[in-house]
Amino acid sequence: MELDNIECISLSDGMEEEEATTHHHHPFSKPHGGNGNHTNIPSPIPPATSVHELLECPVCTNSMYPPIHQCHNGHTLCSTCKSRVQNRCPTCRQELGDIRCLALEKVAESLELPCKYCSLGCPEIFPYYSKLKHEALCNFRPYNCPYAGSECSVVGDIPFLVSHLRDDHKVDMHTGSTFNHRYVKSNPREVENATWMLTVFHCFGHYFCLHFEAFQLGMAPVYMAFLRFMGDDREARSFSYSLEVGANGRKLIWEGTPRSIRDSHRKVRDSHDGLIIQRNMALFFSGGDRKELKLRVTGRIWKDQQNPENGVCIPNLCS
Repeated sequence: MELDNIECISLSDGMEEEEATTHHHHPFSKPHGGNGNHTNIPSPIPPATSVHELLECPVCTNSMYPPIHQCHNGHTLCSTCKSRVQNRCPTCRQELGDIRCLALEKVAESLELPCKYCSLGCPEIFPYYSKLKHEALCNFRPYNCPYAGSECSVVGDIPFLVSHLRDDHKVDMHTGSTFNHRYVKSNPREVENATWMLTVFHCFGHYFCLHFEAFQLGMAPVYMAFLRFMGDDREARSFSYSLEVGANGRKLIWEGTPRSIRDSHRKVRDSHDGLIIQRNMALFFSGGDRKELKLRVTGRIWKDQQNPENGVCIPNLCS
């Protein structure tokens, strides 16, 4: 759904916008051992690199976790791929059967490996069987693109996504912690599930995504505005924001905490965590003959600072 006209006014607080630099990420690389040969010292256990290669499934190339299967000739593969190869070893084409490689599973228990996001800054090292659980929640894992107007599969760190939103999705970028948007739609009764607008704001050294859209809530069409933080949930909780819409002596105000973009756009929307305006109220705010939507949404973002003397949170309204 397209807007007929959009006026976006960002009330800047005098802060200069920092440039967002694109970072290209490379998949986690396996460490390579040295070239020296130490023949005078017996090594009953293979080097970590060799063991890590042994634990790599030859079909999907992912790390294998119990149950690890093997054929009669000792070739291994993961349990997921076993069901894909029709019970035939992908290496020697012999029948697989139900043989588990208990020795390799045991060796894996002794391994400690770095997080696969170590190239993105994660310093942690984990036992082999704990690594997957950590990586699913690692604070250094890439973020999904927050653009909600299409199913975008791009992932990356925040500077990369900021550049991606600006260059690929042509999203409006503003500097400052206050905003004033006017949304206009010629036929507001044609409401269907559609994202209308995404605007990115830069303040307090961080980026925020302001969403505004129309969708069906049950049988009633509604308009909704909400803010997402481009960072993890822990950082998001240190900020607050307000949204306000009104006219003709009436006003609706929403105050809350921005959700991290770790939470998908749909998850935030479906939890109703934002300013929701019923269509009749939106048309009332629009004035006139109620045949055209004219909503002005204003708001601000602030950072809660902890007072070290008495533990009271003091809002910081400067960017």
